[in-house]
Amino acid sequence: MNKYPAQRELGKVQQEKTFPGTSLQVGLGCLKSEPSKALFIMVTVPILVIFLCSIKHVMLLKAEWRQTRIPAILPHDTVTLEKAHFQGKAKLEVTSPCELECHKRAPLPTYEDLKEYLSFETLYLNGSRTLTSVNIYSFNSVNLLNKQHYSSGRRTKRQVFGLDGRFSILAKNFLLNYPFSTSVKISTGCTGILVAEKHVLTAAHCIHDGKNYVKGAQRLKVGFLKQKQKATNQTNSIFPEKPRLHWIRVKRTHVPKGWIKGSANEIGMDYDYALLELKRPHKKPFMKIGVTPPRGRMPGGRIHFSGFDNDRPGDLVYRFCLVKDETYDLLYQHCDAQPGASGSGVYIRMWKRQSRKWERKVIGIFSGHQWVDKNGMQQDYNVAVRITPLKYAQICFWIKGNYVDCRDG
Repeated sequence: MNKYPAQRELGKVQQEKTFPGTSLQVGLGCLKSEPSKALFIMVTVPILVIFLCSIKHVMLLKAEWRQTRIPAILPHDTVTLEKAHFQGKAKLEVTSPCELECHKRAPLPTYEDLKEYLSFETLYLNGSRTLTSVNIYSFNSVNLLNKQHYSSGRRTKRQVFGLDGRFSILAKNFLLNYPFSTSVKISTGCTGILVAEKHVLTAAHCIHDGKNYVKGAQRLKVGFLKQKQKATNQTNSIFPEKPRLHWIRVKRTHVPKGWIKGSANEIGMDYDYALLELKRPHKKPFMKIGVTPPRGRMPGGRIHFSGFDNDRPGDLVYRFCLVKDETYDLLYQHCDAQPGASGSGVYIRMWKRQSRKWERKVIGIFSGHQWVDKNGMQQDYNVAVRITPLKYAQICFWIKGNYVDCRDG
């Protein structure tokens, strides 16, 4: 395992403007230095070129962003609700009565179910709220059948599995640069990720407990890392100074009814996401959202995310890990995490053929450490909510306000 995965992750940025696979040039340079092997070169090089090009093609085929047919989710009717009471208590761990096999056995939702779950509640700065019902167009429910065919795997048993695989990002040249700079802190104690000029994606349970908005949601804020200005010239300290947070108030919050209706049960877990709209643009790079590919098409089967884990106050903590199992709506993985990382944006990096460059996209929301009551016994694992085509359509509409701009997943 790479000892410095954060440096490796940022180092990839320097390679994104070039096409991968420069080892052939190095190999040819070595061969040219030995004229006595000219015949060997004539025979070997064409084979080597074909072999490397084939390998390159296969790698790109497995790790390439693909066009996804995105349905349209359009508002049908909006009604005003009574003002929010903010009586909920923010919980950074979620309890669910339904574990992995339970999710796989669950009946497929009907069209009317999906319309109900994807309807959404909007909370405004003054505490007022509305409920918007939706209609769904161009969605084939046959796609949901795939959720019955995901391979089974071994569930995780602990928040930290064996040796702790998390890495605190301390160096300023990493911490304040993309992609780590897209991670933000939510004032209720969670993490979020920047997905547009004024929008932050996070977990719904950081805002709403399934029945009520949490107390901290009344004056919800988003914190951005900002390096302190030092009075001295000691810029190369072994122990870098902790960055401070610059806060921006949240203007509007969207939560899907699937979470509120589910109240963190087997349905609610699938809809544990929320979108926050800031009062003003943050003026920082953000990461686009994308539809979650099957784990077999994820590079190395791995996901990445950074969050503000509670056991490392003031640190941004990065990790990457294998996805061990999946359902249509959830990813089950071995990512080491602690409370506070909930709401982190789960992302992967793949090749985008249209622009001929590597691109990172948010493909999930880390829901966190979740307890399951199975036959009276407590079990635990870490889970992330997948961005399905329906969820992509909904989140994109919340951001752009126009379904026409949400056709490319």
